[in-house]
Amino acid sequence: MKQLIPMDEYGVFADSHDTARANSLMVAKMFEKDHNKVLRDIRELDCSESFRLSNFGQSTYKNEQGKKQPCYNMTRDGFVFLVMGYRGKKAAQFKEAYIKRFNQMEQFIQTLVETRQEFPLLTANIKLLHDNPKPYHFSNECDMLNRIVLGKTAKQFRAERGLDKKQSIRPYLTEQQVKQLEVLQKVDVGLLVAVPEYEQRKRHLEWYYAKMTGAIQRVG
Repeated sequence: MKQLIPMDEYGVFADSHDTARANSLMVAKMFEKDHNKVLRDIRELDCSESFRLSNFGQSTYKNEQGKKQPCYNMTRDGFVFLVMGYRGKKAAQFKEAYIKRFNQMEQFIQTLVETRQEFPLLTANIKLLHDNPKPYHFSNECDMLNRIVLGKTAKQFRAERGLDKKQSIRPYLTEQQVKQLEVLQKVDVGLLVAVPEYEQRKRHLEWYYAKMTGAIQRVG
């Protein structure tokens, strides 16, 4: 299964459809269970076939001998359904830890989707620059560009207008604001490599925006 966001140490990742999933092999390891037993538990779950197909994606991995072995990549709902039957204090601790990881991954996905909607070119280049990008790599750049042009972040913009948190703000911007953001996005793509320090990059972009909007008077 293609991964949008790489798997963490708990086996939680985001698939190419923007869905957070957990790998059964890692779940077995964390819950100190034999993976074959976990596979059996998944296959014997008392759920509908449609639920199973929607929440347990079949996959494979290579064992120490290099042989392909079966595993499942499960959604949050699939994970919860599976581990409901796992008892004990340690199991309870891991359930809590996984719920936290799923929350973090879903927040990361939301940040990435929002960035991809508003700044597709910037998103692609951030993913190229970082082997394991974090949510702040995307949100920092988006917030910076929106603050420069709009005077506020996208989150603040949505709150002021009563928009859904997943809704794109682009349709609510003026044509001029959209063009200014597109120009700054292209400039920022180049600066990400040339000027890796955030505050310095921000000053460059603020200067460029001021020049672009005529706030800086040309000398001579």
